[in-house]
Amino acid sequence: MRAPLQQIETSGEVPQSADVVVIGAGIVGVFAAYYLGRRGLNVALVEKGRIGAEQSSRNWGWCRQQNRDARELPMATRSLDLWDSFAAETGEDTGFRRCGLLYLSNDEAELAGWARWRDFARTAGVTTHMLDSAEATERGRATGRSWRGGVFSPADGTADPSRAAPAVARAILKLGSTIHQNCAARGIETEGGRLSGVITECGTIRTKAAVMSGGAWASSFCHQFGFRFPQASVRSSILSLSPGAKGLPDALHTAKVSATRRGDGGYTLAISGRGRVDVTPQQLRFSSQFLPMFLKRWRSLGPGGLQGMRSGHETLQRWQLDRQTPMERMRILDPAPDQGTIRLTHARALELLPAFRQTRVSAAWAGYIDSTPDGVPAIGEIHTIPGFFLAAGFSGHGFGIGPGAGHLVADLVTGSEPIVDPTSYDPRRFDASVWGKVADF
Repeated sequence: MRAPLQQIETSGEVPQSADVVVIGAGIVGVFAAYYLGRRGLNVALVEKGRIGAEQSSRNWGWCRQQNRDARELPMATRSLDLWDSFAAETGEDTGFRRCGLLYLSNDEAELAGWARWRDFARTAGVTTHMLDSAEATERGRATGRSWRGGVFSPADGTADPSRAAPAVARAILKLGSTIHQNCAARGIETEGGRLSGVITECGTIRTKAAVMSGGAWASSFCHQFGFRFPQASVRSSILSLSPGAKGLPDALHTAKVSATRRGDGGYTLAISGRGRVDVTPQQLRFSSQFLPMFLKRWRSLGPGGLQGMRSGHETLQRWQLDRQTPMERMRILDPAPDQGTIRLTHARALELLPAFRQTRVSAAWAGYIDSTPDGVPAIGEIHTIPGFFLAAGFSGHGFGIGPGAGHLVADLVTGSEPIVDPTSYDPRRFDASVWGKVADF
């Protein structure tokens, strides 16, 4: 059963030209198009399938500062403000609310790590509360057990993955820009070394600026014109429970399982970091670059199967621009969930929160989380092709920081003062032989 998602109607006919073409209508792509449109630019947003249908509707919905890597924390902080302001600006409802996020643990090393992050976060003006045993046990009373400690981050919250990207898309249309679903971008055109157009299955759009925000498809697209973008995906499995559980935290993380309340009163469940690595040509090509990340996460990752190979999103093939491409053969990445993980997640949730015994499993799904070797997204201009910008590799963090990432993309495209320092996100860092510190997840 797939993740739920609101649908909206859009045009199938692409314009002959646009100020900017945004490729990919996940959460980052729609926010990039929105902030570009607010600056008076004529934007064409093209999506090979449906708005938000891949990882942007398949995640937990957390919008957090807590435990963010130092390179992402400024963007996370600004994103929370932008989630707030978007609703006020547009009247559209993404389901965002600052409900606070609760972390509980009986592991002293884990608690010490959270305390170190708290000390760092204070220097960035972020408030997070370490909980002693009594406080953690009280906040976690729905578990019916004692806890050594925890964290509560009151300014953090959640948004609704089933309606966030569609809500932003409606706002884009109100600004006068256009959106085109079931319209895959096949490649780009250049003149004098600069971007001059985006070739789609529905026709070519003349433009001087384009943004690649295609999630797990970004590297294979860039491969078509010779840009090497190291990217690898992990298949993550999630399930949802029907409404019926009362008296539980809105958003709870433990090492065993995490739970998030949805707008309908049900809960989404997942095991943080757990996933399957489906072998693909791209996985093999970039395996040495990803070795530090896989070594760091080996306890959470397991070998997958051939789903990724069949999906085609990590192909190394060069495709013809006048023929059907892998994006058109696989409109929406909808991998099968790992049933062992689904069963384990549900069992752990029932043990942790007995109130879940009053519910039933309503859906289970999987999605591909695209990562970079250091776990930090790539956001910036591809300097070998002026006018072409990359915004991909969000490593499972893209939903929460989507507004900030989209705003930064708009800043870079228009040459405006960036909302955050873009240095840490510059794709040119992958030209180096040393990738730097792998982000904490």
